[in-house]
Amino acid sequence: MTDDIHMAFAHPEERSRAMMPQADRISLRDYIIGADIGAFQQERGQEQRLRFNVVVELQPQGGASDDVDRILSYDAITNAIAVELAAERVNLLETLAERIAARILIEPQPARVFIRIEKLDRGPGALGVEIVRSRDAAPQVADAVTARPVVAYLDNATIAGGEVAARLDAVAAAGTPLIITVGLPDAARPEAAGTVSQRRIDLLAIEQNAWALVAAGAGCTVVATRTELDWAIGQGNRVVWAPSKLVLDTPGAPFEQANDGLALAIWLAEMLDARELVIHGSVSTPAGSRVPVRRV
Repeated sequence: MTDDIHMAFAHPEERSRAMMPQADRISLRDYIIGADIGAFQQERGQEQRLRFNVVVELQPQGGASDDVDRILSYDAITNAIAVELAAERVNLLETLAERIAARILIEPQPARVFIRIEKLDRGPGALGVEIVRSRDAAPQVADAVTARPVVAYLDNATIAGGEVAARLDAVAAAGTPLIITVGLPDAARPEAAGTVSQRRIDLLAIEQNAWALVAAGAGCTVVATRTELDWAIGQGNRVVWAPSKLVLDTPGAPFEQANDGLALAIWLAEMLDARELVIHGSVSTPAGSRVPVRRV
């Protein structure tokens, strides 16, 4: 085996030592955890084992110290993995590796990080990716969104009644981030024999209703991803939420309630730590919401 081939399959720690022999480093070896990940339909909803090997090269500390606050905790590595797996379902190992690397490099001690992630249940061997990222070249993890949006739920009678933009202006002042949600349309939708298929149809029907709201003059656009929502909140924008991607990709999302637009609105408001949920229409006011609820 040539040196290049050997190094390609070597443990990340061996690669790190070859590139920077004198660096201090900490490592996480053969850390196995189950996750729902993958681009293929048959992978959705099927937890599979991932194996993580992570090596972090540390910046010089200027002398020995026994101060725990000056060292990089091993928990910083496992927590970065846990946070990114919990934040949003991803299709690609490459995406997951990038996000974990960026989160580790937030800490002041790391200079460079090596991450290898392997799927253990997709074939006869381990299928994986490996990346190397340095502090200078790493993508920045988005700052936490500090603004708290208002989430509004509009029933179909409200949408059909017109003057939607004026109603929304009364809910939130200019510059206040406003996330608008809707439920199922009144029109008939396809019926599926299986519950999973029906819930997907329901989510798509809600998204059709979201686009109908925009067409009715809501004065905003439709967004689907957490990134788009965070951007809208940070900019103080007004948007309509299309729920499919977040509901399908977020661990713990209420997929079984995909036919209940108000339940999805409550879940979104709680996830975004909204300042309030404002309900338009004759739907029943929910009990037990962690977000203040107001009916108009």
